[in-house]
Amino acid sequence: MLQTFAILLVFQSVGEVVSYALRLPVPGPVLGMIMLFGWLVFDDRLLPIIQGTTSELLKHLSLLFVPAGVGIMVHANRIEGEWMPILIALVVSTWLAIATTAVVTRMLMRKPKAPAAQAANAADHSGEQA
Repeated sequence: MLQTFAILLVFQSVGEVVSYALRLPVPGPVLGMIMLFGWLVFDDRLLPIIQGTTSELLKHLSLLFVPAGVGIMVHANRIEGEWMPILIALVVSTWLAIATTAVVTRMLMRKPKAPAAQAANAADHSGEQA
């Protein structure tokens, strides 16, 4: 468990340094998680080390939204003057996320034809042309 938190903290810290050094508008922890994802894609040796603890963290993910909700309530007067752009951004980004998910799901759900079925289809079509 401690090892997992150390790994997550290292990636978060590296993301923070990169975000600060390059003056990116992306938060450091987000960059860190992207880097961790990339690392796991190319080298999954860390996966068994972090899998158990991260699964437990994901069970309590809703608790991590409490500080964001409190921040929104504390800064409600600042948000009050910008509600229309925020609403538009939320609606558009939600629509884009749903559309992207639908397109990716449709692409992943396509079943490739079996080689025998492809050969049979090719033979049927070549016979029709003759």
